Amino acid sequence: MELNRKSIKRIIFIIAVAIIMFWAAQNFMLVLSIVGRGMQLLSPLIMGFCIAFVLNVIVRIFEDHLYKPLDRRRNRFWDIFRRPLSVLLSLAIVIGLILFIVILVVPELERTVKILIVDIPAYIEHLQVVIADLAVRFDLNIEFPKLELDWNKATEWLDRFIKSETSSNVFNTAIGVTTTIFSSFFNIIMGIVFSIYMLLRKETLGRQAKQIVYAYFPKKAADEMLYIGTLSNRIFSKFVTGQMAEAVIIGTLCFIGMSIFSWPYALTISVLVGFTALIPVFGAFIGTAIGAFLILMVDPIAAFWFIVFIIVLQQLEGNLIYPKVVGTSVGLPAIWVMLAVLIGGSTGGVMGMLISVPIASVLYCLIRRSVVERLDDRQIRVTEL
Repeated sequence: MELNRKSIKRIIFIIAVAIIMFWAAQNFMLVLSIVGRGMQLLSPLIMGFCIAFVLNVIVRIFEDHLYKPLDRRRNRFWDIFRRPLSVLLSLAIVIGLILFIVILVVPELERTVKILIVDIPAYIEHLQVVIADLAVRFDLNIEFPKLELDWNKATEWLDRFIKSETSSNVFNTAIGVTTTIFSSFFNIIMGIVFSIYMLLRKETLGRQAKQIVYAYFPKKAADEMLYIGTLSNRIFSKFVTGQMAEAVIIGTLCFIGMSIFSWPYALTISVLVGFTALIPVFGAFIGTAIGAFLILMVDPIAAFWFIVFIIVLQQLEGNLIYPKVVGTSVGLPAIWVMLAVLIGGSTGGVMGMLISVPIASVLYCLIRRSVVERLDDRQIRVTEL
């Protein structure tokens, strides 16, 4: 290698990177805490970007389809208010859906919990009668323990608990949880503010990002980065659209099935199951647990068959609907969709399941392009292999 100014800069850069990496390896916990603190400070911005990304799907529906008759008139005032109106309508739709679900589900849960608290002795007695009836039908020998609740002892235990050190720890924990809730609420509000700004100025922000990439990276590397960014944006947008379509499908199927079997809370539980189905493959089980609890207070047998019904529906959704709807929308084969969800869920929980499919799709597209280019360079046809 010729020793010139450019090569000297490259050598210095490599040495500096090596020193930084060695220091980071020696002080891993410190680096981890610094990164965590930085992520905490940037959480409103990150949340705003995520909110903007989801809202942008609805904004594009307004701008690309619903506004076509108004766009033809080429009104100057319409050009000014077109984007802000789209953003406000999209935000109103999302907030309205969340409020609709909360208003629909929370009162029923509250009423069910009150019934459970007031009528729990009668409910236990009724449950024992049902189980005894099943035991007679299937010739089973079941003995129930006698449950007696001494309210005086319970009151004494509660008094001792309040005066103990455990209660102070619980109080401190409650303060910490309250602080976390307020912090999360603040981050959500700031995230919404950031998302609105990003959507209103997305073309300008995109242009500035391109300028930064081309200013600090070689042209070939910058072209590759922009290609990956464009590919990721397209795949993630299709994933959000497909996930919403899948949630509507499973929610509708749940409502139809519950209506056929005349189970209670058909609309409430179906909306909840559809909403939680936004979590890939396994999300509907969260709605199932709450739905089974609601039905359990009315008819335990119906709650059991509801769980069986959701398991069957979940198998249908996980093996047929989800890979077809979401897998097709992101260009990922069904087998890789299932594998991505399993790996993402085991490594990153709910968030891992949410982002695993589009990330796997981006990697799949990049690997497929690399394979095709290498085969073309070697003049090998895929049909010959």
